[in-house]
Amino acid sequence: MPRFAYTARDRAGQAVAADFEAPSRKDALRLLAARGLQVVAISESAAGPAPKAGATAKPKAEKIIVTSVSRQPPTRKECLPFLEALHDLATSGLSAGEAVRLLSVRIKEPRFRQLCAHLWSQISEGAPLSRAMASLPQVFDPSITNLIQAGEATGSLNDTLARLIAHLTEQRELRRQLVAALAYPVFMVVVAGGVVVFFLLFLLPRLKTLLASLGGKMPASTSLLIGVSEFALSFYGLAVLILAIIGLVSFLGWRQTAAGRTATDQWLLGLPFVGPFLISQTVLAFSQTLSVLLANGITAAEALRMTEKQIANTVHRAAFNTATARVLEGESLSGALQRTGCFPDLVLDRLAVGENTGNIVPSLRQIAATYQKTISNQLSTFTKVFASGVLLAVFVFVGFIAYAIVSAVFSVSASFKMGG
Repeated sequence: MPRFAYTARDRAGQAVAADFEAPSRKDALRLLAARGLQVVAISESAAGPAPKAGATAKPKAEKIIVTSVSRQPPTRKECLPFLEALHDLATSGLSAGEAVRLLSVRIKEPRFRQLCAHLWSQISEGAPLSRAMASLPQVFDPSITNLIQAGEATGSLNDTLARLIAHLTEQRELRRQLVAALAYPVFMVVVAGGVVVFFLLFLLPRLKTLLASLGGKMPASTSLLIGVSEFALSFYGLAVLILAIIGLVSFLGWRQTAAGRTATDQWLLGLPFVGPFLISQTVLAFSQTLSVLLANGITAAEALRMTEKQIANTVHRAAFNTATARVLEGESLSGALQRTGCFPDLVLDRLAVGENTGNIVPSLRQIAATYQKTISNQLSTFTKVFASGVLLAVFVFVGFIAYAIVSAVFSVSASFKMGG
């Protein structure tokens, strides 16, 4: 019967190292789990006599050879695939440490493999999974590592991973939906810009030459169009373009500052379509994140602080920070949020009901589901309105050009008839 050398942690968190016989690796893992041990590493050793009573055998360290390591470090893109792979292996009966070890050996994608190898190197030295993940803040957000830590402490790591995966999947789908919704309007803007540039820089100069050779007085619309084209091609037009680019770069740089970000975020909240969309985003981020944190055993104070970091708009984040301080002083969450003026009344009513009945987490989940649909509808409406506006502007511009050309042709024809 094969022998297996292992290192593990008991219920008190103490490191244990020994070896024993078992029919297979799977049976060895089951036996260790039945003893209440959390396996950190396990490997099959050569068969031999069992160790004497009271003696512990030092298992051979299992080396991981990474054959292909990406020059670029792992990023946040690897977070969700790693959690999904870890959950699949953990639900199959493997411990978290053994699952990470297996991933570090089997995964072929360089960045993903590098991530798992780094985590395994930490776990094999005795660190829990949450601490190993915390050593990669560029991949795992602090709220994720805290949730994993809570799952380890309560023995519900698989349930925590399932909730976390569902939460991150919803966020990923929202980002995809936002990108897909903006793709068509951006495409229309690019096409419209190309049409404008083509007419102003290529077609109109040739039309001006043709009309000048034919002689005759050009109508006002044609003169205006040719004047705009000449200005765009002149030194002054180039200077205006350069100044516009410098102004845009300066504005974006100013927005990176604290004062600029606050001012622009406040301005965006006052815009039609954009303001309601940002409010919906804040409500969704707040309800999704807080429900997941509270459902996984994070304390209310810590959950509120983590939720604050997930709010993108700085105006809303500052208001939520003030509300959090009031909650920690004993005020209800719905009452504290009502003072901010940033949350819709219906959301506050739902929160109040959840607080009064002790079902705050279900209430937050219902709010998140509602606002996920709201954001989808807002994105659909914005896409239709923006695309229609761009198409209308293009049609008006092209129609004006067609009118200017046709009126010029008629004017030239009339001058020829009069001359005849």
